[in-house]
Amino acid sequence: MPNLHFEHWTKISKSLKLPETSLYENLKVSAARYPDQSAIYYYGHTISYKELDEEVNDLAGFLQQKLGVTKGERVLLFMQNSPQFVIGFYAISRADAVVVPINPMLTPEELSFYIKDCEINTALVGQELYDKVQPLVGTTPLNNVVVAAYSDYKGDEFSGTVPPEAEAARNVYNQAGHFHWKEAIEAKYEPGEHTTSADDLVVLPYTSGTTGLPKGCMHTNRTVQANTIGAYHWSSSTTSAVHLTTLPLFHVTGMVHSMHMPIYSGSTMVLMTRWNREAAVELIKSQGCTHWVAIATMIVDFLANPKLIPEDIATLTSISGGGAALPEAVGEKLYKLTGLRFVEGYGLSETIAQTHFNPPDRPKMQCLGIPSFDVDARIIEPSTGKELGAGEIGEIVVNGPQVMVGYYNREDENRNSFIDIDDKKFFRTGDIGRFDEEGYYFMVDRVKRMINASGYKVWPTEVESYLYKHPAIQQAVVVGIPDPRRGESVKAFVILNEGYDGEISEDEIIEWSKHHMAAYKYPREVEFRSQFPMTSSGKILWRKLQEEEREKAEKEVR
Repeated sequence: MPNLHFEHWTKISKSLKLPETSLYENLKVSAARYPDQSAIYYYGHTISYKELDEEVNDLAGFLQQKLGVTKGERVLLFMQNSPQFVIGFYAISRADAVVVPINPMLTPEELSFYIKDCEINTALVGQELYDKVQPLVGTTPLNNVVVAAYSDYKGDEFSGTVPPEAEAARNVYNQAGHFHWKEAIEAKYEPGEHTTSADDLVVLPYTSGTTGLPKGCMHTNRTVQANTIGAYHWSSSTTSAVHLTTLPLFHVTGMVHSMHMPIYSGSTMVLMTRWNREAAVELIKSQGCTHWVAIATMIVDFLANPKLIPEDIATLTSISGGGAALPEAVGEKLYKLTGLRFVEGYGLSETIAQTHFNPPDRPKMQCLGIPSFDVDARIIEPSTGKELGAGEIGEIVVNGPQVMVGYYNREDENRNSFIDIDDKKFFRTGDIGRFDEEGYYFMVDRVKRMINASGYKVWPTEVESYLYKHPAIQQAVVVGIPDPRRGESVKAFVILNEGYDGEISEDEIIEWSKHHMAAYKYPREVEFRSQFPMTSSGKILWRKLQEEEREKAEKEVR
């Protein structure tokens, strides 16, 4: 294991002793220690740790006593960010069951796959998503649905923008097997003894399915605790910290850094159901938010707010995130505004968030960081498995306490996703990267994203980084498009900053690119867009843009 990074390790132990307790017990301890501390602030309403733990136990009792949920049973959690998502997650854990958190953007047909794959009988559902679930009740294994109206937890004291989902009044459902959230909580069923161990499954987050059918990543209490406690120590969170929760909680980064870690530390979560840059400023200012975990697209949009002034966000002491590299020019703009460096990390659903993170006092821009607590990371040649050294480009593989125990019901995938090195089992990430002479890791790109232009390897992330340096460009995404002569060619989709619409042309962007990157790298085509297709976790769907271009090329050939 290359230990070059230890020289830049923060002033704490390089290894963590993990607890033999469940995730739910983190909440139980925080509620006992800090009963009156604010656990959740939701658009004008505050929930204390005592209240949060009580409602978690009430719902857990309902799941067990009324709906018959048993130990190890998979339960669907299909909601946007809300107090009910937090309560639902911990209630399922308290009931000794397994959380299956699913993307709220899915269609009924897509959702049906997950329900069948996990044989899900019971679902906790946001009211605004009910129409997607209703056709599946009785036609799939799903029989019981608890429906939550977010407005039940909204207050009246927030002056900023509130999303419509948090304003909508509670609907009435009279069908068999349908229950109101409040009905479930107010029934006051007593849950049974909590018997979950550290090695029992607690959550099954699914991969996005960009390389095939989605796969459930089996995570135990122990694997999730590894990153929950690692994030707590690395971020220097305290009980007094206030976390702006903007990343979707169904996604592993938001789940660990904006929910599990704050609960472990007994600090406050300021929840946003939908991203809104003006509402984010208002919440930071009014609630004194200290920590914010975000992704690049949120930071770009946040900084594009012409009304933003340093005084409104002066309470922030930490801004971090992952998912995609923050462009250097954006990072510098953030630093000038806040005096804070964006601290990036790296991880996957298979590792329940981070395997790498940057030292907060010595981060590098557009860098994955250094291996986390007890993580052994290597770079290998993808086809041979040969281990590579500093500066050499290959596949990132990781061994660590946060790595999943395997994919759910996917034995073939499990065999192909791991490799043995030095008598240790490493997960193959599928990401191409390198590490430098100081042990910091850098992403080159996804294996599947590489563009082959006349035999030259072009990594879209690198081209995007150059494009962000242009003053007119707010966002950019680069894809490979079919080219009869070169095999593939580079195309850039661009969203312009305010004030540049009509002031600059696509050809001018191309001409500028010629002077800033190698001849085989610069975009041969540029297309302006007003918005990009996005996942609900804020990632740009580059694959969808690429597919559109390939379909267009096929039609032209015909």
